[in-house]
Amino acid sequence: MNKADSERIANALEGLGLVPVENKEAADVIVINSCSVRQSAEERVLSRLGALKTIKKERSDLVVALAGCMVGSNTSDLRQKLPFVDVFLKPLEVDDLLRLVLDRKPGVGDAAALASSSTSEVGFEKVEHGEECGEEMSPQNDELSPVRWVPIIYGCDNFCSYCIVPFRRGRERSRPPQEIVEEVRRLVASGAREVTLLGQNVDSYGHDLADRPDLGDLLELVNGVAGLHRVRFLTSHPKDMSEKLIDTVARLPKVCEYVNLPVQSGDDGILRAMKRGYAVDEYRALANRIRRGIPNVSLTTDLIVGFPGETREQFENSYRLLEELRFDVVHVAAYSPRPGTAAARLADDVPPEEKKRRLQQVEALQERIAAENAKAMLDTIVEVLVEGKKKGKWQGRTRTNKLVFFKDDRPWLGKLASVRVDKASAWSSQGTVIN
Repeated sequence: MNKADSERIANALEGLGLVPVENKEAADVIVINSCSVRQSAEERVLSRLGALKTIKKERSDLVVALAGCMVGSNTSDLRQKLPFVDVFLKPLEVDDLLRLVLDRKPGVGDAAALASSSTSEVGFEKVEHGEECGEEMSPQNDELSPVRWVPIIYGCDNFCSYCIVPFRRGRERSRPPQEIVEEVRRLVASGAREVTLLGQNVDSYGHDLADRPDLGDLLELVNGVAGLHRVRFLTSHPKDMSEKLIDTVARLPKVCEYVNLPVQSGDDGILRAMKRGYAVDEYRALANRIRRGIPNVSLTTDLIVGFPGETREQFENSYRLLEELRFDVVHVAAYSPRPGTAAARLADDVPPEEKKRRLQQVEALQERIAAENAKAMLDTIVEVLVEGKKKGKWQGRTRTNKLVFFKDDRPWLGKLASVRVDKASAWSSQGTVIN
């Protein structure tokens, strides 16, 4: 979601006539788009901002902006801590930045440019609509990624006890289906071949719209966009994933066999404290239904270790669940309190060194499982959507989101390659293109 927000901020600035530069020293405008899900993310943001302080001293006309989830309704603390930052933008906001840029850099645009570049809360419809200014959509550009991100629902209504997202991004607001489809068509016209439909809780899409379409209905519409090869969606909530959605993923040819289903804990007591709304047995049953309903599906998950009150036995319950379900990827994080959440009022009583031990145990387990799972790919032929080059090799992903590298002299960007897997490891595979 943050990547999609960053792309939209960049598009809005480009709408004023600005262009991207290679390094911060050459920039007239610098935007740091922040995440506050973990303490480590906030610390990295503050470190990046600190590095800009010297540049700002030397160039008073430089515009520095902090955007994203670190920016709440009350910015007084941030303004006191970061006096050299010119503007603070909550998620989905950009107009204050554009006005400041026009004020500081009068040669880059005018009021008409601001009107055509500003973003609305739901849809950002003016950011990418070339037809707003009577422009034709640009042809495919080899410098543009064939993989794009499309938010379909903003905010979250779940209020998990550890999560700041509902307080920073607000309650759930779904975009109308046709608006989303039109955006996908425009992205395909500019070179996209895969889109990922995004939401903090993507499975609850449409519940707030008049005719109450659901994610399955939207996938049907996006699947019909000509020129698009693949569709993904992130992130699902176990309590909201329906049988209809499972059946839709299995049936539609462009929808990839890949589901991220965060479990967060394998212990019922911790799940209740997290306010997740399901029990371990319910999660296990759902994971098994997904695997039965979607052949060859790749199932990934998220896990938090060291949540307040988590005993060694409760951690072991999570560990055993990971051993049992054998996910392809586990995104694991050590708990850190987020001020303003319900869990922040609990005693953060798992020592940091114990959190680190638990995190490392999960990482070691998952590396072993991922390596064992990868062996099944050896000598098979997989379809790879090529996303770019790295160290002289083409790289892309399978429908199940596995990273694959291959060498070939032909131009593959944005194309589907059939690749025979010659080497497979926990994190990526190497192969030979056969088409």
